[in-house]
Amino acid sequence: MKTIAFQFKNSQEIQLDGRLVLPIGEQPNAYAIFAHCFTCNKNLNAVRNITESLLSHKIAVLQFDFTGLGKSDGNFEDTNFSSNVDDLVAAGEALEAAYAAPALLIGHSLGGAAAIMAAAKMNSILGVATIGAPAEPHHVKHHFQNQLETIENDGKAEVFIGGRPFMIRRQFLKDIQKNKVAKVLKDFRKAILILHSPQDNIVSVENAAHIYKNAHHPKSFISLDKADHLLSNKADSLYAGHLIGAWAARYLPERTPKAPLSTKQAVVARTGGDAFITEILAGKHFLLADEPEGVGGNNAGPTTYDLLNASLGACTSMTLQMYAKRKNWPLEEVRVHLSHSRKYDEDCTHCADDESKIDHIDIELELEGDLNETQIKELVRIAGRCPVHKTLTSQTKIVVTLQG
Repeated sequence: MKTIAFQFKNSQEIQLDGRLVLPIGEQPNAYAIFAHCFTCNKNLNAVRNITESLLSHKIAVLQFDFTGLGKSDGNFEDTNFSSNVDDLVAAGEALEAAYAAPALLIGHSLGGAAAIMAAAKMNSILGVATIGAPAEPHHVKHHFQNQLETIENDGKAEVFIGGRPFMIRRQFLKDIQKNKVAKVLKDFRKAILILHSPQDNIVSVENAAHIYKNAHHPKSFISLDKADHLLSNKADSLYAGHLIGAWAARYLPERTPKAPLSTKQAVVARTGGDAFITEILAGKHFLLADEPEGVGGNNAGPTTYDLLNASLGACTSMTLQMYAKRKNWPLEEVRVHLSHSRKYDEDCTHCADDESKIDHIDIELELEGDLNETQIKELVRIAGRCPVHKTLTSQTKIVVTLQG
């Protein structure tokens, strides 16, 4: 992925801080904007993980901090739900001016309610996805229920949300009370995806039911079973992102890239600033490679040696199937099990040198079908003659040059 700093000003001329995350090739099929949860910011792990999943669907994502939060300017106590909606509209205008108009809004928690309200004001938006969203903005009052009387009487009060202090003013309460998502949904005709966990103890799943009931088709609901409100389990947020990407494909028209990816080769790999996550474009196919968490990676994809084994395994399996078809043998299925290791050559006389280590790839075959012993022996022999096997065991010359 490629991350670009993206600052813009809202309708009040306050500068907001964001970043645009682009997929490999920097030619996305669509642009999305992410609206984070109440008092959160763009650095929430769930935001990053959902973005990571959307990149594999060729969707670029603008993450930004609402006014007074994260690295954005302004004072949080002067903001409200309406200002969040206005910030989303301003983000869409800035994105359209710099790149292309957004087609998708994604909102988490209160950001989901804001995404619905903003989408109604943005002609370019074709779909909205909400995650753990309240049916109405006034739901957030539960965060400071004990301070409501003080806020009403004194005009403001300091409340603690997630262990952090925030100043809430009376105008905030009035604003969340007057904004009605249900009213907007009466005339809302854009595609909407509602994701919610039945175990959400911050915003109950009944809120999703209310949104779904008030929305018009095309509308979809997906249960994020066993997930918590913040999607703190990485697997849950990655799953949510992939669901959104797959759903969005039905509504987001594929963009024609202005220019093909700048490479003369069949495969291009790119590693950016996010640890070791590497995007791979093989022809028209998108893959991710990474390292395990134990060595500093995020385990977002197979390791490079996993991919090497996968290539050899796929080639071996295909070769056996082709050979069996030509021979008209009853080979129904091939399963190839591979493992890679580096071992000292038993005949080595300089075992103290790293160069003396030999790479070993162990292959075990499972062959399904009514095969006789002669056919099985022949297939085992042919397994060692697939093209990738020959490449790995031959003297391969690799030339590295600098593009330019």
